[in-house]
Amino acid sequence: MTVIGELGEKIDESNRIALERILNSDPVLVDIQTAGEWLPDMHDHLVLHAGPPISWDRMPGSTRGAVIGALLYEGMARTTKDAERLAASGEIEFRPNHRGGGVGGMTGIITRSTPLYIIENRPYNVRAYAGVLTDRLIFGGYDRQTLDAVRWTNTVFAPALKAALKHLGGVNIKRIQAEALHMNDEMHNRSNAATALFSKAVAPALVEAVGDRQVVAEILRFWNQTPSYFTFIGMGACKATMLAAADIPYSSIVTVMARNGVEFGVQVSGLGDRWFTGEAAVIDGPTFPGYSRSDAERDIGDSCITETAGIGAFVMAGAPAILRLVGGTVEEAHRHTAEMYEITVGENPHFTIPALDFQPGPVGIDIRKVIETGIVPVIDTAMTHRSAGVGEMIGAGMVTPPMKPFQDALRAFFETYAG
Repeated sequence: MTVIGELGEKIDESNRIALERILNSDPVLVDIQTAGEWLPDMHDHLVLHAGPPISWDRMPGSTRGAVIGALLYEGMARTTKDAERLAASGEIEFRPNHRGGGVGGMTGIITRSTPLYIIENRPYNVRAYAGVLTDRLIFGGYDRQTLDAVRWTNTVFAPALKAALKHLGGVNIKRIQAEALHMNDEMHNRSNAATALFSKAVAPALVEAVGDRQVVAEILRFWNQTPSYFTFIGMGACKATMLAAADIPYSSIVTVMARNGVEFGVQVSGLGDRWFTGEAAVIDGPTFPGYSRSDAERDIGDSCITETAGIGAFVMAGAPAILRLVGGTVEEAHRHTAEMYEITVGENPHFTIPALDFQPGPVGIDIRKVIETGIVPVIDTAMTHRSAGVGEMIGAGMVTPPMKPFQDALRAFFETYAG
């Protein structure tokens, strides 16, 4: 057998192991803790963000706005100008969420007091986090309304949910995701069914664990008015799943895809925590009334961990309702899903697609197949306003990531294992 043939066999075997770990993962929401409690090296001057590493001087407007809001909330700055000066001073350390084993939606800004969903992947003794984040803040807002929403999330919502989870002993997230996929969710930009299933599962424990009826009513009302609520929990479950498939020598499976509004980055199982990046894409999709595509930030957020784990746009053939938000046709949705089978190593029998006769969804992005086919992973995503302080979702659409990160990753992979 040739050296190339032997290497190919090693890669295939390692990918089989990675796929097995993905399929056998069983993420459970077990707790809520603050970032200061959960992360051993969290400190007052550490700000976590979405995507690959980025410094203040390169951050897009929405991320700068979210940083300003976080510093104001934490009491580290009294005014917007003070927050900007502090962020630019070099006293603040900026670090990707993925480095600490977690994810954050949109700008993904997390500071010491931010609550985190703690997700346990029990078969592999792996835990991940996802930020319990406030929409206006992660879209770049920092006004009084934003800070009041953060305060309610941190001091009312998170402690109450923590008490309910303790009462329940945890909530199995994989089961909710599997059921919601049969109810027109794709689990990235549409989590309506999953939110309903989650609130149904948790509501009785919330009533029993929280004595303040007003707080219970506020939370139930919040869930009812926020159909996308479950998205962040689902992201954490996907991160816990992909952590189980990380750091496997010779595996060419992508374990992270993430964006910071400037760059799109990937990490590969057999290459550890190395980032491979390219320019973040422009989002192709409709905007809400009063906005145009020129108002939109480039692709941003850790949320494409969903596609990394084989849901989101990968299964949008089974979630046509998402097209009302991101644009496109049912035929295009089917084409997107069909193409993902060409760049993945397996199918997930736990996540099936009703519109395709319950065919298991594609999972396990292989950098070799991406390069061989010329097909990049498909992503659907929200749009945030590009200006700091707006704090609004202004639309949604589809994203075609750059090929460069996959090319660079494959080159590094063969330098590592065949060099």
